[in-house]
Amino acid sequence: MDRHPEELTLTVDELAARAGVTVRTVRFYGTKGLLPPPVIGPRRVGQYGRAHLARLEIIEELQGQGMTLAGIERYLQQLPPGLSAHDLAIHRAVIASWAPEAVETVTREELRRRAGRVLGDDDLERLAAMDVVRPVPDGYQVDLASLRLGVRLLDVPLSQEAILAAREVLFEHSRAAAQELARLFRAEVSERDTRDVRSLSAHMHPLVVQALLTTFQRSLREELGELLSGSDAG
Repeated sequence: MDRHPEELTLTVDELAARAGVTVRTVRFYGTKGLLPPPVIGPRRVGQYGRAHLARLEIIEELQGQGMTLAGIERYLQQLPPGLSAHDLAIHRAVIASWAPEAVETVTREELRRRAGRVLGDDDLERLAAMDVVRPVPDGYQVDLASLRLGVRLLDVPLSQEAILAAREVLFEHSRAAAQELARLFRAEVSERDTRDVRSLSAHMHPLVVQALLTTFQRSLREELGELLSGSDAG
């Protein structure tokens, strides 16, 4: 029987591999209080769960954007206590949305290290189809901002066709929403000074991203809830 999503148990080695970091890094974050201690299981082996992994991914995301450990500690302290792995993943998605595009050319071994898992030929083909990696003579061009999402999608029980179709839906509707919002704001700022326009843009950008994420998450939860209710009724 499959475990509940929140009941995943990992050793420190498995956690480090999933996150694409070293065991030493995991232990260092633990001593700094950035990661909660593991649950001590049989034979005194520390067990980590999905919330540990999600929290570790937030730390790596913030560090990748140049935040100091002290700043990361302050950020984590401001998070509500008891957040689930799902909630932490949403926080990471918001953080990642502000990261500049980062495309690098890496070897297959480096790509495996960044992904935190072995990538077979089929996995690489699926990542290429999702436009996360692209084979080049020196190895692979990889979109680092999308890599973790792409790797997680490898384990989602959906066909590649469904994943690619979902990607197209998201791109199409997000672009349409951006165009409509841009038209709305353009009408508001057409008579304003350039400095006012820049100020409005700086304030509206984070608010719009947060609003889109919040409303989409709520809508998706409702739609999936109806789907599951219909499935249970059947």
